[in-house]
Amino acid sequence: MPTSRSTPSAGSPLLLPALEALAGAVLLVDLQQRVTAATPEAEARLGPATVRPGTPLAEVLSVPEGTRGLEALLSHGRQVEARPRAPGPERVMRVRAVPLEQGAKRLGWAVLLGAEAESEGTRDDAEETFHGMWTRNPGMKRLFRIVEKVARTESSVLVRGESGTGKELVANALHAISARRKGPFRAINCAALPPSLLESELFGHVRGAFTGAVRDSPGHFRLADGGTLFLDEVGEIPLELQGKLLRVLETRSIIPVGGRASVPVNVRIVAATHRPLRREVEAGRFRADLMYRLRVVPLFLPSLRERPEDILPLARRFLDELEQNGPRRVERFSPRARHLLESHGWPGNVRELRNVMEYAYVIGEGPVLHEADLPPEFSEPRPPPPTAAPAGPGTEGGGHDPAALRAALAKAGGNRTEAARMLGISRVTLWRRLRAAGET
Repeated sequence: MPTSRSTPSAGSPLLLPALEALAGAVLLVDLQQRVTAATPEAEARLGPATVRPGTPLAEVLSVPEGTRGLEALLSHGRQVEARPRAPGPERVMRVRAVPLEQGAKRLGWAVLLGAEAESEGTRDDAEETFHGMWTRNPGMKRLFRIVEKVARTESSVLVRGESGTGKELVANALHAISARRKGPFRAINCAALPPSLLESELFGHVRGAFTGAVRDSPGHFRLADGGTLFLDEVGEIPLELQGKLLRVLETRSIIPVGGRASVPVNVRIVAATHRPLRREVEAGRFRADLMYRLRVVPLFLPSLRERPEDILPLARRFLDELEQNGPRRVERFSPRARHLLESHGWPGNVRELRNVMEYAYVIGEGPVLHEADLPPEFSEPRPPPPTAAPAGPGTEGGGHDPAALRAALAKAGGNRTEAARMLGISRVTLWRRLRAAGET
């Protein structure tokens, strides 16, 4: 907090509103470690009776290690976790103290009460971390349990999910808790390479197979022997390579580009795609026999829009990571910033959220993350919703072709509830039509 030559008294009518506007829940503590004032938000969290002027801080907050913990909080400025002493549901919050000084004279501290959540085990939506993935969402937790079951088998797995939802993290988890965990894990993005190079990257090549092939190359299948191979965006593999991939899965052997002898490989395949393979099969872009080989166990990763309870906690976790090596300490989100984050469509999902938090951390200043700290697209006006098509006979809200459904979803930022409203139909009807169109 800035040093001031004329510090207002705790009774100043401007002090507490100013503190609340800047930092939210704040306790002012004197040199005797007694509370002298509290912002309304701090009173609401801790109880007005608990934070009466003159109450020792140790009777307001319970910190680990007792007196030593308070010393770490006040003297060393270390962020600690604290629980209110007031009776009621157990809560835990991040707490940090900022010294208040006038010149060289210490006046006391401003104790900032940061993010608060009920302790794990007291809620049905307690947080869970699973091999680099974090959630409070019941659907994600069910997915974690399925991953644990599937990892015990050798079945091929197809992970479906939008870009940025964490498909490679799921593949890593399947490998890490499987019997193949001591073997290699290899990943290749099938959409990132042209067909000629993709074939060589997958199956390897022999020296002289093509211009520039000055030595033998093993390819990802041989490099993953005894382990797991993750084929990201498998739906982008061209048809001419799909037949060769199918043969590898059936014979468990490969023939390198330019080679004649087959080479046995022992690899578990985990594939991923952001669009339904069934629709690709119907469009003639993907082989049905290969789809059935890859899609033995399908796993569906929910989008961040379908995990609204995870948005702000994940944002907080990303900020905590940034604070480890950065100068800024963000204590809270402003109400408007919270609303914008929670209502955003998140087409890039968790990856986009991480990038947005890095932008906000770098651009903003001070302990509060404001609306102005967010990227420009958060302040851009949203396009008006399209006029719903008139109702047709025997349909709820009128019929819509797949293109209209996709257009509404795009304009709604992937939010199905908003897309259904735009189309003048219920969310269930939208889901049924998406399923009929092969979009689910």
